[in-house]
Amino acid sequence: MSEAIAHLQAAQAQAMAGRPRVGGFPYLAETLRSVGVTRNVWQLPACQSLYLTDRGAVLQQGTPLVSGSVDVPRFDQSALIQALRTDQAGESSFPAFLLAAWNAGVIHYDVDLFERRVTYYGCDGESYVEHYPAVSL
Repeated sequence: MSEAIAHLQAAQAQAMAGRPRVGGFPYLAETLRSVGVTRNVWQLPACQSLYLTDRGAVLQQGTPLVSGSVDVPRFDQSALIQALRTDQAGESSFPAFLLAAWNAGVIHYDVDLFERRVTYYGCDGESYVEHYPAVSL
């Protein structure tokens, strides 16, 4: 196992152990940021996550949301915002959030951990940007 993978996995475990139920994403993001993660890029519906770190890039492959040929949902910013607010309130699991984002037409999203900004993208160039707050660990 590389140093980049070991550091990332340790930070993820630490973040999940201390993550509050409500508003957990900023805590996770700050934990990752504190160990040198600069960006996290998710591809949906593949559930493939690329972490760019100061120790190297790490790709994690999750369980895809769909298989085979599927129609891509139209980008629906209102549905995306609803999915975000539900997740932020601690009322959904992360897999449920990913599925809701996909159903809202998100094909990938990019987390900039230094700017504390997440940009969600649709397949026709649509995007929605949301900033998240800094938190203390």
